[in-house]
Amino acid sequence: MSAPAEGRAHAKTPPGGSGSSSCAMRGAGAVGCLRGRMLAAALLLLVASSSSAVVVVVGAGAAAVEGKAHNYGDALRKSLLYFEAQRSGRLPHSQRVAWRDHSGLTDGLEQGVDLVGGYYDAGDHVKFGLPMAFTVTMLSWSMIEYGDDVEAAGELGHALEAIKWGTDYFIKAHTNPDELWAEVGDGDTDHYCWQRPEDMTTSRQAYKVDRDRPGSDVAGETAAAMAAASIVFRKANPHYAHLLLHHAQQLFEFADKYRGKYDSSIAEVKSYYASVSGYKDELLWAALWLHRATGKDEYLDYVVDKADCFGGTGWAINEFSWDVKYAGVQILAARLLLRGEHPAHHRSTLEQYKAKAEHYVCACLDRNTAGGADANVERSPGGMLYIRQWNNMQYVTNAAFLLATYADYLTDAGVETVTCAGGDTVEAGEVFALARAQVDYVLGTNPRGISYLVGYGGKYPNRVHHRAASIVPYKHSKEFIGCTQGFDHWMAREERAEKGVAPARTPVTQTAAEV
Repeated sequence: MSAPAEGRAHAKTPPGGSGSSSCAMRGAGAVGCLRGRMLAAALLLLVASSSSAVVVVVGAGAAAVEGKAHNYGDALRKSLLYFEAQRSGRLPHSQRVAWRDHSGLTDGLEQGVDLVGGYYDAGDHVKFGLPMAFTVTMLSWSMIEYGDDVEAAGELGHALEAIKWGTDYFIKAHTNPDELWAEVGDGDTDHYCWQRPEDMTTSRQAYKVDRDRPGSDVAGETAAAMAAASIVFRKANPHYAHLLLHHAQQLFEFADKYRGKYDSSIAEVKSYYASVSGYKDELLWAALWLHRATGKDEYLDYVVDKADCFGGTGWAINEFSWDVKYAGVQILAARLLLRGEHPAHHRSTLEQYKAKAEHYVCACLDRNTAGGADANVERSPGGMLYIRQWNNMQYVTNAAFLLATYADYLTDAGVETVTCAGGDTVEAGEVFALARAQVDYVLGTNPRGISYLVGYGGKYPNRVHHRAASIVPYKHSKEFIGCTQGFDHWMAREERAEKGVAPARTPVTQTAAEV
């Protein structure tokens, strides 16, 4: 299940806001382990669409860490299975996670639209548009930067399938230029049930944003996802890439023209994925991805013109997540500066973006000496970045991806250091070293010696974050399992076993190959 609402609150995130902005509207609406350096590995972040489970790691080689070797290629293969476990809709013949079956086949029927497909929200059976779109954006960014390494690991096809499973759904959900279906299912009723999705009896009510009920954050993130994915598919499927870019441009125009927070339009989402940071970060984020996908100056002009009033150059953020995109915006803007891909008159603003990007990097490194107690990120006793009480691992893997990517950008530009708040400097190699340390922590280089990726390493969680993973697989028993039956017979069976109470059903244990 998702974390409680209070667990997802952001103590220090930028304020949101609905209605029109005061800004004038303009435009359309020696680091080295990456890309063949030492490690021939890539850091592929697989941010699950929710509070989810583990997210992931990388590439095509193995690295020795404190006398132990991590096989990043194996970790990559195991991580991609996670997305197949979360699939909604009619599953393809190539489905490898065999304990899942077709589900949600009438999604959208009551509203007269086809909303079959997409991803469930990990433990829930709700399809939440904002975190799902962020997942696809990050998968696409991973492939844009490190697709060659993923291909070398033999996982290119599976990675592309994971992206396309999301973008196919977004195409369906974008039913009109100014209309996007942003949620299917209801979190409250869903949480009363413990069922396999194949047995689902909870509400499949669908909710949309449109001109009268705006949702600039969810529309902006979906635009970013489709723009980034269009770059991924540009060579392999140019027609599909063009279609994605068309939807992305329409969604951005809709998000910018009809501004508002989606949780003000869809009250049902507030307890689960409230847009605490507002929508301005998503508008900047979408514009940057559209600029990268199209090369059109109007999108970069938008990012520069609204840098101050949208908080892009104002917010120094220590978190990057499905809700708070500022650090990602700042790093993408810094990339343009480092590569010299900008008009001269934008340089000053891009330098401000870069300063904030490096604040985030230094915060993770605990090297900001100015800004007070909140200028840096805490660490666990074992050295893991500690951002939030709930579902902290998603923030760790997000940070690892940004750190590795930024280190790569610095190396490509021949820049050796990062400047932290207070004037301290950090070598680019230290940035990458922290990224790798966080990945290795997830994979088992931690005080408990446990991998947090199902199926990877010698000791790991036995079941992926999904309700059906705790219930007899549908392929083994098609007998209907109701809401309360799931709670009574399956959810707490291990607790009962520990107390000496026989389980009501014999559990079916997943093997590593089945995760």
